[in-house]
Amino acid sequence: MEDIYFFTKEEKEQLITLYKKLLRISGDTLQKEDCHKIKNHLRKAAENNILKRNAFGMNPIIKEMQTAVIVSEEIGMKRASIIAAMLNDSVIDGFYSIEEVENEYGKDVATIIKGLVKINELYAKSPTIESENFRNLIISFAEDMRVILIMIADRVNIMRQIKNHINNEARLKVSNEAAYLYAPLAHKLGLYVIKSELEDLSLKYTERDVYYHIKDKLNETKASRDKYIEEFIAPIDKRLSEAGLKFHTKGRTKSIHSIYQKMKKQKCAFEGVYDLFAIRIILDSEIDKEKQECWQAYSIVTDMYMPNPKRLRDWLSVPKSNGYESLHTTVMGPQGKWVEIQIRTERMDDIAERGLAAHWRYKGVKGEAGVDEWLTSIRETLENAGNDLELMDRLKLELYEDEVFVFTPKGDLYKLPKGATVLDFAFTIHTKLGCKCIGAKINGKNAQIKQALNSGDQVEIMTSTSQTPKRDWLNVVSTSKARNKIRQALKEIEAKQVEFAKETIERKFKNRKIDYDDSIMMKLIKKFGYKTVTDFYQDVADEKLDANNIIDRFLELKKRETESKEEINYRSAESYVKPEEDYSNFKDDVLVIDQNLKGIDFKLAKCCNPIYGDDVFGFVTISGGIKIHRTDCPNAHELKSRFGYRIVKARWAGKSSGKQYPISIKIIGHDDIGIVTNITSIISKENNVTLRSINIDSNDGLFSGMLTVMIDDTTKLESLIKKLKTIKGVKQVNRG
Repeated sequence: MEDIYFFTKEEKEQLITLYKKLLRISGDTLQKEDCHKIKNHLRKAAENNILKRNAFGMNPIIKEMQTAVIVSEEIGMKRASIIAAMLNDSVIDGFYSIEEVENEYGKDVATIIKGLVKINELYAKSPTIESENFRNLIISFAEDMRVILIMIADRVNIMRQIKNHINNEARLKVSNEAAYLYAPLAHKLGLYVIKSELEDLSLKYTERDVYYHIKDKLNETKASRDKYIEEFIAPIDKRLSEAGLKFHTKGRTKSIHSIYQKMKKQKCAFEGVYDLFAIRIILDSEIDKEKQECWQAYSIVTDMYMPNPKRLRDWLSVPKSNGYESLHTTVMGPQGKWVEIQIRTERMDDIAERGLAAHWRYKGVKGEAGVDEWLTSIRETLENAGNDLELMDRLKLELYEDEVFVFTPKGDLYKLPKGATVLDFAFTIHTKLGCKCIGAKINGKNAQIKQALNSGDQVEIMTSTSQTPKRDWLNVVSTSKARNKIRQALKEIEAKQVEFAKETIERKFKNRKIDYDDSIMMKLIKKFGYKTVTDFYQDVADEKLDANNIIDRFLELKKRETESKEEINYRSAESYVKPEEDYSNFKDDVLVIDQNLKGIDFKLAKCCNPIYGDDVFGFVTISGGIKIHRTDCPNAHELKSRFGYRIVKARWAGKSSGKQYPISIKIIGHDDIGIVTNITSIISKENNVTLRSINIDSNDGLFSGMLTVMIDDTTKLESLIKKLKTIKGVKQVNRG
């Protein structure tokens, strides 16, 4: 009965079809007992209604089986990956443990599922791919290449199934992720067909009008395009056959996404994009004759049609890191149209279509040193990047970039993205070498740090002990590693300069026997027009500001501040202590929580004491109540990162209703006679502000006071703090 509930009639039919297909395409991979165990396991999961449908209502078993078919048929992966794709959701939903998987199917399957579970947990904490989560994501799945391949397969499957789904918000989310993350990864791993499909589907769901405009245009021109390809290929077929080569040719139209990118880049309409299609010549060659016959085919093609020498791409001599091998050229065809020609063998085409998994069949997993290097470099980049919001953009660029190969004087080979400079190369070798780099010798000739490198260059880095990183270096480099290292070095240099400038100012104050006052200095910095103290001291360090002029302005401001204050002398701070009262359990109905809900009971957090007007958020406690925190609460970051699922939106509604909120104010200053009276006098003169408690400690001529006042909103609080700062002897006033 449960089984009937779990599957619809259509899903049952789909399940049978998928199961038969999976057995057919993976029969030589899966063991007999594997199929029996998986079948029994999934039946139990369905009967117990353990597995959950996703945001699109997809049946989890159907989804798993569809993913497994893609993993096997389109990517070419074997037993461990197929089983992992089938059992992944069962482990995530708690029906199966990693230990049980390992006992039943072996350590290999368990390792893959462990990686997939890690990523699922990451998504559960924060459903959007933010920079920090993205870093963790990469580092997690980079431990086993098959994890990333299954992730890509799963995303392809979802993208294929959600064409007509009504949940547009969820569809937009997965579509953006597909374009931003999964398509670049598929590209890097050589899954070009899947990469194009992900990009096209993403465009279809995010920019529907653009997608169908291009699609309709392609359909309109299909007949003429097919005729042109046929006329173009016919003489090539004849010449290749006469040369005794075994081959077949196929023409393919560029993807809709690729055409759209060309339209944007060239700022033209569809009709302005000329290279809409490419011709692929696939040779049936023996391994030892592959290169020879590819170049022979290239010679025949370029004899017949004029090539563009700038568009020659030789990935036969130096394959890409993902194993991609091919010979690309662009020739002028009939009617003056440029046509891209790709020449490769059957083996190379298999790798090009199915990526790394196909490459493994020829070279084995251990032969993938290039990919391991790439993953290591990504880990290093991400680990050193901090929470840099530009990270995804930079990494996305690097995923797509072609490579250049350069040599050290000793003959060591380094791989860099196309467009990398001398400075990039220096930082690739070592951070210290990059920081001291002043140029290089490329093939024996002197070159500047901004010189772009080409494949085959021999590069010797030149250094100077006096060299330090400059800000404009960020415009010179193109790799993430170099950019991150330069930024890190600049921060360290700036920190030292700021500290030195601050010490210089304070020393000049001491030399002129002037008391340094932090509060007056902060006001002066604001008067100079600086938003941060760091920027101010940086300009002092750069000698844009004169220290003596700063001190003169300080004295002027101090004089004005002193003259504007009342001098009332009564009693010392030491003599005044009032007990503190607790007003943390305050409730109000002017707070809107989550989706426009009012009147919900809540407590104001003691750690930050929010009041009307503060930017706030709600945190659902273990007991079920809601605590309201300020967004700048000291605990906010930890709460959001560790317990993101317990965070709810909150905002103040309308105008303050006259309700008062308890707030703590910390005051530090000189323990002058009458200081307490001055403080209490100012508070008492404020409308709708009530002093509830005051606690003051005095030591060595300084006092530290903690006040608790009842106040309406942030506007009145800011006004009160401003007035308290004007009291003679007060150095700092901060919200507690």
